[in-house]
Amino acid sequence: MNTAIAFENVGLTLGNERIYDSVDFTVGAGEFVCLLGPSGCGKSTSLRIIGDLLRPDSGRVLVNGRPPAEGWSEIAFVFQSPRLAPWRNALANVLLGVELRFGRAAAKRSGAKACELLALVGLGDSAARYPLTLSGGERQRVAIARALAVDPSIVLLDEPFSALDPNTRRRLRAELERIWLETRKTVLFVTHDIDEALILADRIVLMSNKPTRVLEDIRVAAPRPRDLNGNQALRAIKEHLQDLFRSLEPATMEESSA
Repeated sequence: MNTAIAFENVGLTLGNERIYDSVDFTVGAGEFVCLLGPSGCGKSTSLRIIGDLLRPDSGRVLVNGRPPAEGWSEIAFVFQSPRLAPWRNALANVLLGVELRFGRAAAKRSGAKACELLALVGLGDSAARYPLTLSGGERQRVAIARALAVDPSIVLLDEPFSALDPNTRRRLRAELERIWLETRKTVLFVTHDIDEALILADRIVLMSNKPTRVLEDIRVAAPRPRDLNGNQALRAIKEHLQDLFRSLEPATMEESSA
């Protein structure tokens, strides 16, 4: 398997705070990897580094074998908030990323593909609807279609379901898994939700409190779709991760009281 993303001994300091302390992990081409860790540990920071929005002090990051400054065009983001333009309908929002990256002419040529992507995310009949008329889950589906519209090899998702109600989160996790199985894009998904990581990931990279390092890299081999209650191996991994999270809590409390 080729390596799509590599962090090699990455260190980062912002202001007077040491954020990363020798962070190492990889994401294989076509893999679905979850970055899991406590809030504030720098999970989202890794996405900014991959997208060349932030540069580390030491070490090396590679995107398809190239520095982020050269590989950013192969990446698309999905954020916590859908960030849709309210004056554009769903189809026009899907095309917005193409327009910004490749120009209006390319966006005009991509109309049919954008319609296909709306169908892929379950919104094939909603192309003419505006964000105000869409539910939170539907808006996030549009955001996922917009990310796929630029045909990235790598999709970075920053806790995209965290603002949604539990039922909608479960539905969108299943939708995202289906889309990934169909497209086989490389996915790096940031979360602090253990269940979410176990349901979605091929591998879980567990990050520590700051200064952050990788505590464990856990392969999840259970067949899909996954039932956390009905699979003993998944339950064992969940218990292990819960124990690790509990071990991080005292450090978190000490930091917040310092």
